[in-house]
Amino acid sequence: MEPIRVAIVDDQNIFRQSLAILINSVPHFELVADADSAAALVDIFKNIPLLPQVLLMDMNMPGMNGIELNQVLREQYPQIKVMVLSVHSQERLIAKMISAGASAYLFKNCDKEELITAIQTVQHSGYYINRDTLAAIQNGAARRNKSVTAFGTSPFELTNREKEVLELICKEYASAEIAQKLFLSIRTVEGHRNNLLLKTQSRNTAGLVLYAVKHQLIEVI
Repeated sequence: MEPIRVAIVDDQNIFRQSLAILINSVPHFELVADADSAAALVDIFKNIPLLPQVLLMDMNMPGMNGIELNQVLREQYPQIKVMVLSVHSQERLIAKMISAGASAYLFKNCDKEELITAIQTVQHSGYYINRDTLAAIQNGAARRNKSVTAFGTSPFELTNREKEVLELICKEYASAEIAQKLFLSIRTVEGHRNNLLLKTQSRNTAGLVLYAVKHQLIEVI
């Protein structure tokens, strides 16, 4: 099994160093970069042979903050899956980061086991959404939908097959697993996934889940 390449950016030295030790202690995880600022991280990315597959990112950093760094990464390194590790629990910020392309949002006081599971799930499925994140998305959507549209409806018409694929995506199935369950080719599943991304204007798989939760198209957990 190929190791999951992980990077860390956090300006709190003791937290970043402890997190680095944890990542290095987990079988099949490989720490490829750690930095105390967004600028330092981007410089590292220019000089390492292999980019990380997953980035653990703080929100409050000197210079460029997490929101700004996420935007830079989406433009320059879209293949890197961003996981936010933050002390901030505002529902609006959580939903904003998922909408902006983050694959997960965890609080810094999360358990070690959850962090490990989240990294593995993000690499496997493209997203990880726990109960706190789900509640933030649902509560934010409920407030907006009171004045915008009927709750539980989608502004875009999805085919029955697209709904089936979306449901399995929300249940953390990878494309190969979805193909097996629906008796489709992987290429066909990827086609449906791409159509869903285009129709819902989502940036990634986490964005699809965000869309489904917002419009109550699927019960995630």
